[in-house]
Amino acid sequence: MNDASHTPIHLRSGGTSLVVAVDGGRLPRILHWGPDLGALGDDALADLRRAALPAIGDSAVTYPQPVPILPQLAEGWLGRPGLVGDTGGRRWAPKFLDATHEVVDTGEGPVLRTTALDPEYGLTAEFEIQVLAASGLVRQRATVRNDTAEPYRIDSLELALPVPPEASEILDLTGRWALERVPQRRLFHVGEWVRASRGGKPGLEHTMLLVAGEAGFGFREGMVWATHLAWSGNQVLAAERTPAGTRHLTAGEVLLPAEVVLGQGESYRSPWQYGSWGTGLDDLAARFHRHLRSRPRHPRSPRPVVLNTWEAVYFHHDLDTLTALAERGAQAGAERFVLDDGWFLGRRDDTSSLGDWTVDPDVWPDGLGPLVTRVHDLGMDFGLWFEPEMVNLDSDLAREHPEWIFDGGHGPGLASRHQHVLDLGHPGAYAYLFERMSDLIGTLGIAYIKWDHNRYLLDAGHTPDGRPGVRRQVEQAYRLMAELRAAHPGLEIESCASGGGRVDLGVLEFADRIWPSDCNDPHERLEIQRWTGLLVPPEMQGTHIGAAESHTTHRTHPLDYRAEKALWGHLGVEVNLLEADDETRAALARWIAFHKEHRALLHSGEVVHADLADAALRLEGVVAADRGEALYAFSVVERPSTWPPGRIRLPGLDDERHYTVEAVHPGSPPAAGAVLPPWQREGVTLPGRVLRLVGIEAPSLDVDRSVLLRVVSASAT
Repeated sequence: MNDASHTPIHLRSGGTSLVVAVDGGRLPRILHWGPDLGALGDDALADLRRAALPAIGDSAVTYPQPVPILPQLAEGWLGRPGLVGDTGGRRWAPKFLDATHEVVDTGEGPVLRTTALDPEYGLTAEFEIQVLAASGLVRQRATVRNDTAEPYRIDSLELALPVPPEASEILDLTGRWALERVPQRRLFHVGEWVRASRGGKPGLEHTMLLVAGEAGFGFREGMVWATHLAWSGNQVLAAERTPAGTRHLTAGEVLLPAEVVLGQGESYRSPWQYGSWGTGLDDLAARFHRHLRSRPRHPRSPRPVVLNTWEAVYFHHDLDTLTALAERGAQAGAERFVLDDGWFLGRRDDTSSLGDWTVDPDVWPDGLGPLVTRVHDLGMDFGLWFEPEMVNLDSDLAREHPEWIFDGGHGPGLASRHQHVLDLGHPGAYAYLFERMSDLIGTLGIAYIKWDHNRYLLDAGHTPDGRPGVRRQVEQAYRLMAELRAAHPGLEIESCASGGGRVDLGVLEFADRIWPSDCNDPHERLEIQRWTGLLVPPEMQGTHIGAAESHTTHRTHPLDYRAEKALWGHLGVEVNLLEADDETRAALARWIAFHKEHRALLHSGEVVHADLADAALRLEGVVAADRGEALYAFSVVERPSTWPPGRIRLPGLDDERHYTVEAVHPGSPPAAGAVLPPWQREGVTLPGRVLRLVGIEAPSLDVDRSVLLRVVSASAT
């Protein structure tokens, strides 16, 4: 008989197996994370553990070994430490032992709970590792408690998820304003690849996910594993490979000096670290999408088409103009009208007035009520822009309460976009914001807030002592969102931070969608939305049709291409409909109608991407959960080196069913005399297996042009 104390724990759910060694009083060590292994008895699990143990020579320090989820220097780990902390230079090398374990099922999937002690240091650590039933995602977090009278300072706490030797490449993301989520790949060399955010939010350049995978992995092929931290503040993601061959992905907060100092009985709990795996990036992303869609508070109603005023009028607000814009929007099919920046006291440009959340009587002598009433009469709901966490020095708020502005000891610091940060750690500042926002939401019947966040927290010292306030700021922002939603049931919130600077599962516990980028150029949006989609499903990504000439890149694109790239998410419009001609407005209305016809599919199906050999081409789409229908877009993003482009294969369909494929043109039909492949003229019906393995001839297109392909099961036609 095998020793039961050496039997690993097998957590199975959502198509994922997690096998965890729990022997010897040590912290949990993950032996397998990935595809479901099936039912395994105790003997098989004990043998799996034995098979996973390395041959160790004269020193366990230099040989590979299953590493605990919290790596410890005192156990021979020379890589990135799991817990860094001390008491005045002592208690700096913790060693948690005497671990006890229990498995419970919370209804969301099995959870392994572990409690361990460091009796010499007087510390207690608790761990939760869960496999989520709806998605197969793994998530884990840790809580550290100080049991002594001496304060214990925590400098960092990073948990680890191991990946196997097959993970030989790393993918992460970078970016900047109006160009978020740019992918970059590298070999998984010995050493550390570290991506940190220190600006008080994940940031435009943040990787969002850190992916390790088999050589050459793509969207449909190759095993991949990824980690994400569900936190909207300072953080670090790292991939590490040791000389002994151990590879893992770590995640944790980046804590500023003395942000976490535990008195006796006080605890620190880390954010959730999430892990996803899959055969290809589409499979990996689908787990995040299923997780978000499974939550009770995930938006279930059809996502209303948005008309946002920003690119149409900027700061030039007046009742007649905005009423006329709302009327044009309603005619085109918009269902939500969002008044962006410029409505509050003294706000004529971005140099002043942030923080003065009072409707400007000079611009709105009768308040916003008349506009809101007209919007509601047109059948649309009303949304309003706020930037609650920011303040201009030229504002009544800053003049009345300078102590509410973060100050690291050198004054309010560098301005960014003429603004500074309002410290929500001051009870008065928090109460002021809640009162002003809640009053406007309730009085005007606001259904939606666009919540912006434009300045990094460079010098976020809490006055009067200047101690770091970044972590507290994130917690207070979460709290404010939660309390506003509780006070106003049905209120929806968008997370915007100079575009895609705050995109994470932490803020998505409180927000209903994210704004991926301030760039509405469809050439850039295709890629931004594609890579943001590794985490965020289409219905939670704001995707707007902008002006013919992009306000950020100054490229010019036809309406059909702009509309097609906005079709795939939570659709919105920022075209100035007051200047658009009748033909443009009619075409826009057709695109909106097409989106409404298909948004049930777009906002519930599985997102797929073909791995095309030519980097100049893109094919992506959404396939219904029952595989009965799909919608794809084929695009040319640069001039291919060979022409015509050849065949494209359609991923995600049922191999055994027959499908009819047709090109659809919601806006304008193909130009007279256009060269079309025969199937596009005559139609084609083929098995899903043939469409996956052989494909169809791609339409011949110019750069930055696309064709929509509607695919319907022949039995459903």
